[in-house]
Amino acid sequence: MPDRPLKWLAATALSLLAAVVLALLVLALVGWNWARGPLQDLALEKTGRALLIGGDLKMHWAWPAPRLQAQAVQFANPPWASAPQMLSADAVDLGVDLPTLLRGRLAFTELRLTRPRMFLEQASGGRKTWLLDRLQTDESARLHIERVQLDQGELSYADPARKTAVRATLSTVDAATLFKATGQYEGLPLSAEGRGGTVLALRDQTLPYPLTLVATLGRTRVQAEGSVTGLLEPSAVDLQITVQGDSLASLFPIIGIGLPRTPAYRTTGHLVRSGTLWRYDATAAKVGRSDLAGSLQVETAGARPMLSGALTSRRLDLADLGPAIGAVPAAAGSASRRVLPELPLATDHWDSVNADVTLKAQSLLRDKALPLENLQLRLRLDDRLMTLDPLDFGLAGGRLKAQVTLDGRSTPLRGNARLQLRGVQLGQLLPTVDLSKTSIGQLNGDITLAGQGASVGRMLATADGRISLVAQNGEISRLMMEQIGLHLLEILQLNLTGDKTVPLRCAVADFDVARGVMQVRALVLDTSVNTVVGNGRIDLAKETFDLRFVPRTKVSSLVALRGPVYLTGPFARPVVRLDTARIVARGAGALALGLLNPLLALLPLFEPGPGADSPCAELVREAQSKAPPAKR
Repeated sequence: MPDRPLKWLAATALSLLAAVVLALLVLALVGWNWARGPLQDLALEKTGRALLIGGDLKMHWAWPAPRLQAQAVQFANPPWASAPQMLSADAVDLGVDLPTLLRGRLAFTELRLTRPRMFLEQASGGRKTWLLDRLQTDESARLHIERVQLDQGELSYADPARKTAVRATLSTVDAATLFKATGQYEGLPLSAEGRGGTVLALRDQTLPYPLTLVATLGRTRVQAEGSVTGLLEPSAVDLQITVQGDSLASLFPIIGIGLPRTPAYRTTGHLVRSGTLWRYDATAAKVGRSDLAGSLQVETAGARPMLSGALTSRRLDLADLGPAIGAVPAAAGSASRRVLPELPLATDHWDSVNADVTLKAQSLLRDKALPLENLQLRLRLDDRLMTLDPLDFGLAGGRLKAQVTLDGRSTPLRGNARLQLRGVQLGQLLPTVDLSKTSIGQLNGDITLAGQGASVGRMLATADGRISLVAQNGEISRLMMEQIGLHLLEILQLNLTGDKTVPLRCAVADFDVARGVMQVRALVLDTSVNTVVGNGRIDLAKETFDLRFVPRTKVSSLVALRGPVYLTGPFARPVVRLDTARIVARGAGALALGLLNPLLALLPLFEPGPGADSPCAELVREAQSKAPPAKR
C-alpha cells in the first residue's frame, strides 16, 4: 500500500513530461506562427492599437530571458498622432524578462531592431504615444527595456506644443553607432551628429556609454566626448565639453537654468555628474573680452536646482556686463540715445534656480580710462530675490562698496542699493581730464536709493533716497578754478607758466532724491581762490541736468567776466553755458567807459574780492549725516 502514492506521482510526472515533449515537438514542426493572431488580438484589446506581424514568429527558450523573434513588425500610433505607425521594423528580437512577467508586468532585457522606423509624439493633456494604455496618459504603462541595439534606422520625435520636431538616422559601423539629427528644439534649429556604443544601455546604472557629439542649437554649439551612464535617467556623466554661443542666456533650453544675457562666449571644461550633483570645471572661458575660470555645480535634489561656485577673472570688461543690467552698446550715429540702462532685466527665468556664486576679478576694463580693479562680488538668488553683497571694487585709488537687492517676486521689480565711496583720489577720478591731474585729495560718499521698474533706468527714474559726496583738506587745479571764475588774465598767465594747485577747503554734493529727481541740498566747491555754489536739480527719469553755479572770487582779478554758469541738457549731450546777457552787459559798460577813459574800461571787469568762506564743517556734517529711509 505505501508504494501506491509514489507510483501515482511517478505516473503523473511522466504524463506531464510526455505532454511537454509532445508540445515542443509540435511547436518544432508547426512553429510559433500560430501565435501571431492571439498576440495581435491581445495588443489591440489592451492598447486599442493594431499590432501586425507580417513574417515568421519564433521563440528561443532560455532562463531567465527567452527570446522572441518576429519579422516585418508594425505597431500603430493612436489616432491623434501625426504619423500612422509608431514602429515599423524588418525584424524585432526581444529578450523577455520572465521573472518580471510572472509578477504581472511586461519587461524586456534587450530589444534588437533591424532597420527600424520609429515615430514618437507628445501632445497636450500628457498624452504620449509610447504609453500603452488606451488614453496614452498612464506613466506606468510604458515598456520597460534595459538595452536597445540597432543596426540602422530612423527615429523621429515631435512635441508641437514645445515647437520641437527632430528626425535622427542611426547606423552601426565598426562596432559603433553613428547618428545624425536635424530639426528644431524649443523653436530653435537643431543639427547634431556623433557616435556611441552599439548597445544603448537605457537603464544600466553601472555601464558607462561612450559618446562623442557635435551639436548646434540656434546659435549655441556643443562639442562633447566622454561617457554617460543611464541614458534615460543619467546617474553619471563624464564629458570633456566645449560650448560657444551668442549669449549665456541662450543655454536655457539646454540646461533649464536661467543665466544672464552676455556677449558671445566660449568655454572649455570638464562636466561630471554623480547622483543629483552636476559639476563643471572651466579650464578656459571667455565672455566678450573678459576671461573667466573656476568651477560651478548644480544640486538637483531640492525643489529648485541650487547653483553654486566660484569664478575668477584676470581681466573683466565692464562692457560685457552691460547686457545683464539692460545696457546696450551705442549705435553708430546715435547721439541722442539714453544713458541709463533701459532694456528690461531678464527675470523670467529667476524661478528656475537658486544660486550662490562668487566672482573675483583682478582688473576691470571700460571704454574710458576710469581706473577700476579688484572686483569682489557675491551673487545670491533665493526664490526670485537677488542679492549682490558684497559688491566691492577699487576705484581711483579708493574703494566702492555696495549692497544691492532686486526683488523679482514683485511686479514691477523692486530694487534697493546702498553704496559707500571711500578714499577715492581726486587726481585719479578723471584721468582723461588734464586739469584733474593736479588735484590732490580724497572723495568719500554715501548713496542710498530704492526704486521700482523693469529696468535699471526705470528704477532710477522712480527712486527715492539720498546722495552725499564730500571732499576736504586737499588741493585742486588753480587753472580750473580760475576758468570757473572767468578770470581772463590769470587763465592766460597759468597757460603760459603752467598750472598750480590751491588749497581745497571742501567740496560737497548733497542731494535729496524723490521720485527720480535729485534736488540739491548743498552743492559747494570752496577753495582759497574762489567759492562755487550750485543749486537746481537732476531729473533721472528725463535724464536731464538743470544746475546753476555761481562763482564767488576770494582774490582780486583785473579782468573777470563773472557771472553764473549753467549745466543743462540731456545726460548724453550736456550743455555748459554762461550768462551771456550779463557778460554782454558788463562788456558794453566797459566799452562805454573806455570811450571816456581807457582805464575806466576795466572797472566793470574788475573783481575786487574777497568772497566769504563757506561753512565747510557744517556742510560736511550735514552731508555725512545718516540718510533718511527711502520713501516706499
